[in-house]
Amino acid sequence: MKKIFSILSSVIFCVQLLSAQQDGWHITTKDTSNYTGIVVANGRLGILPSSKILGVEQVILNNVYDKASSLGVSKILKGMDFMSLSLTIDGEKIDHSSVSNWSQTLNMKEASFSTSFDFKDKAEVTYTFYALRNVPYAGYVDIQVRSKKAIEVEVSGGIKTSMEYQDPMSTFRILRDAEVTMPILQTVAKSRMGKHTVAASGTFIWHDINSGDEHVRPALTHVKTSEYNHAITFQRKLKKGESLDFAWTAAQTTTQDFEDPQNESERFVIFNLLTPKKDLLQDHINLWKELWKGDIVIEGDVQSQQDVRLGLYHLYAFARGDSNLSIAPMGLSSQNYNGHIFWDTELWMYPPLLIFNQDIARSLVNYRSDRLDKAKQKAINFGYKGAMFPWESDDTGEEATPAWALTGTFEHHITADVAIAFWNYYRVTKDKKWLEERGYPMLKEIADYWVSRVSKNSDGSYSIKNVVGANEFAPNVTDNAFTNGSAITALRYASLAAEAVEQKPDPEWNQIADRIKIHRFPDGTTMEHAEYDGERIKQADVNLLTFPLDIVNDPETVLKDLNYYEPKLAAEGPAMGKAIFAVIYARLGNAKEAYRLFKESYEPNKRPPFGALAEAATSNNPYFATGAGGMLQTVLFGFGGLHFTEEGIIQKNPILPKQWKSLTIKGVGPEKKTYRID
Repeated sequence: MKKIFSILSSVIFCVQLLSAQQDGWHITTKDTSNYTGIVVANGRLGILPSSKILGVEQVILNNVYDKASSLGVSKILKGMDFMSLSLTIDGEKIDHSSVSNWSQTLNMKEASFSTSFDFKDKAEVTYTFYALRNVPYAGYVDIQVRSKKAIEVEVSGGIKTSMEYQDPMSTFRILRDAEVTMPILQTVAKSRMGKHTVAASGTFIWHDINSGDEHVRPALTHVKTSEYNHAITFQRKLKKGESLDFAWTAAQTTTQDFEDPQNESERFVIFNLLTPKKDLLQDHINLWKELWKGDIVIEGDVQSQQDVRLGLYHLYAFARGDSNLSIAPMGLSSQNYNGHIFWDTELWMYPPLLIFNQDIARSLVNYRSDRLDKAKQKAINFGYKGAMFPWESDDTGEEATPAWALTGTFEHHITADVAIAFWNYYRVTKDKKWLEERGYPMLKEIADYWVSRVSKNSDGSYSIKNVVGANEFAPNVTDNAFTNGSAITALRYASLAAEAVEQKPDPEWNQIADRIKIHRFPDGTTMEHAEYDGERIKQADVNLLTFPLDIVNDPETVLKDLNYYEPKLAAEGPAMGKAIFAVIYARLGNAKEAYRLFKESYEPNKRPPFGALAEAATSNNPYFATGAGGMLQTVLFGFGGLHFTEEGIIQKNPILPKQWKSLTIKGVGPEKKTYRID
């Protein structure tokens, strides 16, 4: 039944795409059936527009957590709906049943999401959502109503607060300074378990009216249904051919980032209110223009271009270089996985960002070093030395995995994954000061952890016992291939880092790294763990020893491992496994197999109408930023031939699938190099 559903979804998706605008920067739909939206985000908040007229599905607040329940773990906050808008024309509230020529377009270049439609024979309406990159706690909706005949328009803008918030206080005030008046709608409430105070403020902006002129500004009426739902409205009569151009702007702040979120949210709204629209939006567009200096251009395959750029768009949208925050598996698109931070960041999303944007990459690694003390405490608590990172991390840096999940107690490779990301940051940037202050202290603590974590065998080798590996179908095993391989890599990188800062490395680091066991079958195929006997796997594990770890690198064994483990991947597993296989095949020079696996790594996971990625072919939880990271790594490190080395980013043996005319990778590394493959 799942297979039939998947085929039917693919057919519907293809039909929708036929009517869509097809270029490398825009994705357009005219169909609301089987609809999965695309988020606009700025690294601090994510706004998910819906197919409903002026509708917002949800708002996600980055790094703002409260307990999910009294006995639960932390969960990222779903913000108040601070963009609750409605439009009425001639007394009829507009919904989808009364419009025609409806369409939506995601503009990835400018990070905007536009909807347009006709309302009967009376008006044309267009509105565009922004999560402002330049004002990161604020959103903006630019709206135009063009009359086809004389009409009366009523617009409502409000704040809706879900019932999980406590003690909301909803107000409408007109603030004044000299001749300027500033109408502010606001709700202040406690988060679900009372950890945070959250404040949302909003107001209308009329672009063609002087903000201080009381005589021409439309009168606002405050309508308060309850403390959980209130709005301000205005009316305007339009003659035939007239237009009404206005905006709604709103901001949302919390005690996670501000001592006084109530006043701060008002200040952001006032800033947007009194900044000319052209300047405000141009600053947002310019910041995205700067991000897109790091880009991937595919010639000859518009669909692949669109898919790849959508993945990169999401990684840029979910992070920012000035935050020292990380990216959850679903970014700022949903509360899935409680918005926690996993290995998904370091192994999957981080490498493409390190290629293109070292500021964002630095934010991701600094997120970990800011929580080093908590990792050191965790190591002590479990009887180890050094630093031991949680499998799921939140704002605190403590373990945030639900207690019932064995991953939280036993999936230890995350600690090595952090070390790998740290050394790669130094390899690319050569930032000696960062290495001295943050990089080496982290790598040293992680190496000390692995020294204390291994067990010495009678033959002088070392094992790592009782772990959950990347393949989470096999809990509590000994010598998981990826766990052991990542520990080897972390220990070696710590020695290199010590030398780079002119410190003497602990000789045990390399001695142990040289003797950690990697098990093999009699024919030389790498075993996933000491007792592995051919069971199906959730995702790539052994093959990670080839890429990105470069521990298994002789072509014969690499190919054996590929042939053995690809058929064992479970359909319900996440997308990244096939992306790893694709990278490896590309590096072996097999473009045909690489392209097949590249497509298989994400196409079954696409959801209409925009191509949002779910975690697996059988799930529906987009947007899965981890999957985007895997797809992008196939392009960059597989077809593009890019490698992280001690000399920085270099290119070796790029290869192009026959379906593409050329591949251009722009803005690579600190030098912003361009690589083109024809």
